[in-house]
Amino acid sequence: MLYSRLRPLLPRLMPLRMTSTEACTTMKVKQLNLLEETLAFEDPKAFRVKRFGELLRALGVFHLCSFPVLVNNCGKLMMISRTILGRRGFSMLLRPTVYAQFVAGENESEISQSMEKMNLLGLRPMLAVPIEEDLGESTGEKRYDDNMKAMLECVRMSHSNAWSKDPMMQLKITALLSPELCVKLTTIITQQPYDLDLVVKAMDGEPVDFPGLDEREAAHFLCGLHRLNKISEASVNKVRVLVDAEYTYMNPALSLVTMAMMKKFNKDGVWIWNTYQCYLKESRSLLLGALQISKEEGFCLGVKLVRGAYMDKERKLAEKESQLDPIHNCWEDTNVSYNGSLDVMLKAISQKPERYRIIVATHNEESVRKAAKRMEELGIDKDGGSVCFGQLLGMCDHVSLTLAKEGYAVYKSVPYGSVDDTLPYLVRRAQENRTVLQGIRKERDLLRKEFYRRMSLRGGK
Repeated sequence: MLYSRLRPLLPRLMPLRMTSTEACTTMKVKQLNLLEETLAFEDPKAFRVKRFGELLRALGVFHLCSFPVLVNNCGKLMMISRTILGRRGFSMLLRPTVYAQFVAGENESEISQSMEKMNLLGLRPMLAVPIEEDLGESTGEKRYDDNMKAMLECVRMSHSNAWSKDPMMQLKITALLSPELCVKLTTIITQQPYDLDLVVKAMDGEPVDFPGLDEREAAHFLCGLHRLNKISEASVNKVRVLVDAEYTYMNPALSLVTMAMMKKFNKDGVWIWNTYQCYLKESRSLLLGALQISKEEGFCLGVKLVRGAYMDKERKLAEKESQLDPIHNCWEDTNVSYNGSLDVMLKAISQKPERYRIIVATHNEESVRKAAKRMEELGIDKDGGSVCFGQLLGMCDHVSLTLAKEGYAVYKSVPYGSVDDTLPYLVRRAQENRTVLQGIRKERDLLRKEFYRRMSLRGGK
């Protein structure tokens, strides 16, 4: 009956329905096009918030970083400079230049000043204690305990100063557990996987036998797990802890420990996060595996998505040991890997935003645009808490500042400490990110445009 009454009206109603649908589609396309234009990262206005001295410093540092010979030999050059100038002279040279560009400060007062500046710019800090170890650098339990205290202090600073909403910090497991043990654990668990419950029980202080480890190794592993447990307990409901990935020869052990921390502490929120390096051929399968485990074990999953920073060393090691190269064959394959993993996580977040979180940790402008566009398509809030972006302090500010201005949650990885403490960190970051450092021409050009603009205004006065 109702249909028979409406039938004469259908020819008139259908065009209206189609017009409405077409209008929505057109509006969506316009929004996405506007997003592309907004996030072109071509506008030097992003740097108008910087002081004149900061512009000059950035231009000078980036100019030096554009020379491959300086970047490749920065460690040697810094050690020679330190020997010639002495500790004090070297500090006086480095502090106002490279150190000031990439490090927040040495003490809490200096760090607070840097963080307050960031907060005014709409940026959030992700504090990073610059301590880590590689094979042959282990120094004993006391050093690991001291590192734990430094990380607990990092938790305290991140939380008590309230520099931003949802504070974050970075953690390297090799600062709390010897790399040698991580390598041995990796060998063991590839043959005989450990149950996550076994590691959780050890964290809780229950007596546990670790298959494949001798008494001394088991005791050290237990101490390391207790250290990680203390940091996790201190951070829950306060600070989100992002565990860094390191080298492939120890990453399985690091992921085992991190997943156990997630199982224990991520029941009702995402407090512990793991890092996935998309330059690895196995990265997608590792991420999919983590999603599956989190579903089966009933914990929330936090993902820090990076391209990767140890490419040269990984390739040399694979060649030396006659193993398959674990790194993607070309940059394009890494991009496909990164963007594909990003899409996997964004889809998961769109379905259960309370269970999953991601930080799109990249300096790659195209990946940033893809993430923002996909968020728009999937209806994910810019600042809803599930998706955020991350770049290194002192780098890629034209991307960070533009994103923050548009309302996205943006974090800067912020190392802190003395010149001596941060020197190894600065050298490693320079060498690991040499492709980024040598590709900062765009940022340098935008800084130069802003510099000339200010000079022209001064000249016109």
